[in-house]
Amino acid sequence: MNSNYEDVINAIKETINIREASLHEPNFSETDYNYLKDCIDSNFVSTVGNYVDRFSKLISQYTNSKYVIPVVNGTAALHLSLLVAGVKKGQEVILPPLTFVATANAICYNGATPHFVDVEKNTLGIDPEFLRDYLTEISTKKSGKLFNKKTGKIISAIVPVHIFGHPCRIEHLTDIAKEFNLVLIEDAAESLGSFYNDKHTGTFGLAGTISFNGNKIITTGGGGAIITNDKKFADQAMHLSTTAKIDHDWEYLHDRIGYNYRMPNLNAALGCSQFEHLDSFIIKKRKLFLKYEKNFSNIKGVQIFKEPKNARSNYWLNTLFINKEIFDKEKILKLTNLKKIKTRPSWKLLNKLEPFKNCPSSVLKVSQELEETIINLPSSPFLVD
Repeated sequence: MNSNYEDVINAIKETINIREASLHEPNFSETDYNYLKDCIDSNFVSTVGNYVDRFSKLISQYTNSKYVIPVVNGTAALHLSLLVAGVKKGQEVILPPLTFVATANAICYNGATPHFVDVEKNTLGIDPEFLRDYLTEISTKKSGKLFNKKTGKIISAIVPVHIFGHPCRIEHLTDIAKEFNLVLIEDAAESLGSFYNDKHTGTFGLAGTISFNGNKIITTGGGGAIITNDKKFADQAMHLSTTAKIDHDWEYLHDRIGYNYRMPNLNAALGCSQFEHLDSFIIKKRKLFLKYEKNFSNIKGVQIFKEPKNARSNYWLNTLFINKEIFDKEKILKLTNLKKIKTRPSWKLLNKLEPFKNCPSSVLKVSQELEETIINLPSSPFLVD
């Protein structure tokens, strides 16, 4: 093996201090088991129970959001948010191509079309300056709505994503959304515990969505949440997430098509317990980043991604940039995974996936470069111990 590749593998090993490691594992304690047992003993394990309300309050207090709607996963949260925001069939929604497929899927669930716009290297999120220039070029305003001059469709919303837990320049994107009459829904699935200018991600637009999947910084097994400061939006999202059922002591009355998206009490019980450890998880993950940064600092041709300016990141996934002239990305992935050190590339750009190949798109020069040079490293919080 080339010594350069040995240096990379040794840097990872020196950081994580164990022979084998997954990309990101959940971290459980006795408290988690106690909360789950208490929930089971109560017999309230589905969508009714005290833990759902308790979990909502914890999220509300932590993110400084007035309203929280816990749901079954982050994708459902995004689907519902776009629906309540008024995204309709035949419209287009701006998003980055460098994100998990759920972002685009949720747009399509509403009958809308994903419209991909390039990102920037410093944040991994949508490039605000590029976006403004691009929208100025390809769109026109009519009767308060933004139309794509090429497709003739309304561009109704934008979904910025905080990639790998790192805040994008969300304040700038919020300004652009207002300038072009776009609804802004944040995909903060990976960024619980991340802040931009001391304000939690997911709280800049009309609503934000969070994921509590098993690989996130805290988990409810499967789960997600919508956060918002808009009461009307929250009331409608809550109503739709509970099958649009009208309150009644015994009748089953539903006033529109709803969704069975409400988070079960059992999942929320685990979430309440996990929340007690969130701050310590973030401290450990930030220490893990510092160890990676130190151990990779003397290796030519690689660089650890550092949180953007004005941001405080949860470092959900530590990210390595490689120089393509020095390293073969696929070789690093193969060598590390053969040694049972789980690394992975970034997602394949969504515009390259079969369902989205014909979707509108800007030039994606930076996104393409990042796809070719990103490797995610083992990032579980306990690896720092």
